[in-house]
Amino acid sequence: MDSTPSPSSSSPFHQVSSALGRYIPRGGAAAAAGPANARGDHATRQRVPDNPAADRQDQILGVISLDRDLRITGCNLDAPVFAGLDAVAGSPFADLLPAGDVPTVTRRLRQVLEIGEAHVARIQRLRRGDGSELVVSLSILPAAAPQEGLTVSVIAMARRLHLYAAETAIGTSLDIGETAQSLAESLLAWGDVAAVDLDFAVWTGEGVTEHAQGRIRLRRAALVPDRAWPEGYVTPGGDLPSDASRLLAQAVRRDDAPQPIVIPDRQAVERLLGSQRVIRALVPGDRSASVACVPLVLDGTPPVVLGLAEVWRRADRPFQDSELFDLQELVARTAHHVDLARQHQREHTQVLALQRRLLPRTGGHTIEIASVYQPATPDSAGVGGDWVNSFPLPDGRTALVVGDVVGHGLGAAATMGQLSMEARALLSAGLAPDEVLEHLDETVTLLDDAESGLAAGYSALGSTCCIALYDPVSHHVALSSAGHLPPVLVLPNGDAGPLAVRPHPGLGAEFALREPFDVHTFGVPPGSLLAFYTDGLVEDPALSIDEGISKLADAVSTVHPWDALQQAARHVVSVLAPVRRRDDVTLLLARMIGYRKGDTATWRLPARDDAPARARAHVSALLRQWNTRSDTQDDVPLLVSELVTNAVRFATGPVTIRLIRAGGGHGLLCEVGDTGNGRPRLSRGGLLDDGGRGLHIVHRLTTRWGVRWTDTGKVVWAEVAR
Repeated sequence: MDSTPSPSSSSPFHQVSSALGRYIPRGGAAAAAGPANARGDHATRQRVPDNPAADRQDQILGVISLDRDLRITGCNLDAPVFAGLDAVAGSPFADLLPAGDVPTVTRRLRQVLEIGEAHVARIQRLRRGDGSELVVSLSILPAAAPQEGLTVSVIAMARRLHLYAAETAIGTSLDIGETAQSLAESLLAWGDVAAVDLDFAVWTGEGVTEHAQGRIRLRRAALVPDRAWPEGYVTPGGDLPSDASRLLAQAVRRDDAPQPIVIPDRQAVERLLGSQRVIRALVPGDRSASVACVPLVLDGTPPVVLGLAEVWRRADRPFQDSELFDLQELVARTAHHVDLARQHQREHTQVLALQRRLLPRTGGHTIEIASVYQPATPDSAGVGGDWVNSFPLPDGRTALVVGDVVGHGLGAAATMGQLSMEARALLSAGLAPDEVLEHLDETVTLLDDAESGLAAGYSALGSTCCIALYDPVSHHVALSSAGHLPPVLVLPNGDAGPLAVRPHPGLGAEFALREPFDVHTFGVPPGSLLAFYTDGLVEDPALSIDEGISKLADAVSTVHPWDALQQAARHVVSVLAPVRRRDDVTLLLARMIGYRKGDTATWRLPARDDAPARARAHVSALLRQWNTRSDTQDDVPLLVSELVTNAVRFATGPVTIRLIRAGGGHGLLCEVGDTGNGRPRLSRGGLLDDGGRGLHIVHRLTTRWGVRWTDTGKVVWAEVAR
């Protein structure tokens, strides 16, 4: 009785099975999906067509139907290439698999049953009745309703067609691991186990030179099939023992030229490898007896070995000369893909190192910082120009900077690094956020006009940047933005939302379209949380940009004050971007702490001759209250007196004195603000020159000092060790 189901014309089994008529000659094999086939009639399936040589290349398709228990209900395996596969109706599909592959393939079959999503083009071995194996491309398809179960299609490619398909597949990725995996899967057609081992320098993107070949260090890049391996065997990501790397390197470089080798039996393998530790690391199992080692050679003078491919077989299947030629041809065709992946990895590593270098390390005692950077998917153009930075300013404030440079790769990374360093230098020099953006705007314009930028076909026009300065004393943030998305603020009471920042064009706009940058000031009480990000985090094809920002605000509002901030940042990214996207994802979280009221003091004095004396009295009383050292109680009043004297001499308005006791033993910070616009400069004066003598005293009493500009004048700050 025929157990093959009567599928509808739309079922995967029917579609694949009907297609076999174009590949199986009439009269040569049993009719497709016939009763004898369903019963697994060996004699029928082993019959050959009248002219097998003419059709051997075409007979490569087969199909098997399974029920929900993963038992065979029907099949069409009439092509001669499938002879010996015992696809008996009612038997488990697992009977066709090598024992080591059963768990993995069964898991894939059940996933397709549960999810209904096809699993396509898996390189898989099928076990014949005589113990030999056939390598096929296996696809698992859900059965069409109202039927239940699965349809499994198999493709056994002819050797030359396999070479062409393998080369095409291997060149589709610039990821080293994926390239090596594609090569290993293609090599499995010639053996039972295939592995690809690459020089460690290839992994890191470094150039592999001829001089380094004597000290080659191999790391396993790919291994197929997917199964549980014996203890001690080197799996992907593991380094081969140094003596094994040296032996293999010597073996493939006979007569000072890289050549493929075949070790024909287990005894020869053990003699070459020597120690049991190396044998356990390289030999995949007791049944593996012979191995072909084919070097991945980069053409040049002299040629350079990037690594080698290993194909292992059992003793009853010796390598033929034609097979070794095919192996060598495939590896030779694909070695340049490995080198392209190496070059891409080198660029990717360089850009990523720069990206990581710009990420903030720590916050400080007035602010807590956490950041997450998630590069775009490997098949994109590389790491992009997203950057965030956070650093303390000398005057006690903290700068928070986020930017997005247009494009990906080294061009975007170079611009990103230049803008980031320039912003840091200008902010450290005391410039306000809007003034810094004006300089960055000009820099982007100059970069775009540079001949080098035009020759590279890269433009930074339209890049965005947002700069925020946090004052831990006043608990305010001053913010300016150039085309960047607004930060999200979460107040201690849980209210969350984007800051009301007036839109502004990105950096490098045409001169006629340029507008002055605005400075927005917001109150951020202690315990507030600010989220800075790039568009890759909130852009979703299914949502508007406002909905994406609202979703971010909801996610950040769930962060509790006692949550570890770095863990919270990762959680927010996982919620908004659970899978990698084609644009970089960047997030910076800043939790405001600020100074306690008892650690700061502010006095406002009129610009009169008695101001220095009054300032000394206020400061001396506070230092005694803070129990500072005696030398500090002597030095700081003198320092403040000199700064106030200078302010009274050159300013017209009131003088503001602010004293801050920094936590963690960081010292005292003294600030004197006035309405003057002259910049104090330390000069080398003569013995009788009175000008600038006060600044020399300030310079000797402090660890560092400087000036920052305000809307009404300037502030001279100085730090004193305590």
